[in-house]
Amino acid sequence: MSRIPFIAGNWKMNLTVKEAREFAKEVATKVPAASSVESAICAPATHLEALVELTKGSELAIGAENCHFEKSGAFTGETSPYVLNDLGVKYVILGHSERREYFGETDELINKKTIAAFENGLVPIVCCGETLEEYEAGKAVEVITSQLRVDLAGLTKEQAEKLVVAYEPIWAIGTGKSADSSTAEACCQLVRETVCGLYDETTAQAVRIQYGGSVKPTNIKEYMACEDIDGALIGGASLKEDSFKELIMATK
Repeated sequence: MSRIPFIAGNWKMNLTVKEAREFAKEVATKVPAASSVESAICAPATHLEALVELTKGSELAIGAENCHFEKSGAFTGETSPYVLNDLGVKYVILGHSERREYFGETDELINKKTIAAFENGLVPIVCCGETLEEYEAGKAVEVITSQLRVDLAGLTKEQAEKLVVAYEPIWAIGTGKSADSSTAEACCQLVRETVCGLYDETTAQAVRIQYGGSVKPTNIKEYMACEDIDGALIGGASLKEDSFKELIMATK
């Protein structure tokens, strides 16, 4: 099955709204058609309205970095998936290692958010991955499969086929270290096998799997040459217009 490559930037808590506007003006009209490579910027909630407005009619999609599992209610400080969809946001990152580590998010919570994202017209980018300690202890397989079994519980086959999964070895995020291509491919293959076990081969072949962990223009081609890696979830290298465009063009 032919899967369209997908490059998504995760800005985390960076850039001002003014800087985000300047980025969008520079990049939005210069990304390739989504038929050859899909691209998105996932930005802080404060930036989303401006980014959606400035990328209208372009091939650059906009995503959120998180959402709540309820459509509305007394949840001070949270962001509604319904409102994100109404705003024009397409994607939402869920289960990022920083949400798990710093904010105590569990797989059960991530599952509720994933279901809510689909119910409100968003496409979730569900993150999974092991810590350095787990990796060195040989527990990567156990961690990845156990996370995904809970994170994806209750999704229909149709929803699962639209899903994006980002494998991000936690030890490679923001450290400058990256998993070599063979390690990244093995873990992304494991993700696909896990989805196959939960659903079927057709669903597994439809799911797009990104690698995330210190991806740069200098190493993106190495990862994209792997059979089970369909794109990348990119942190620091997505904050600069030139490097983000390079990453997309290298994937085309």
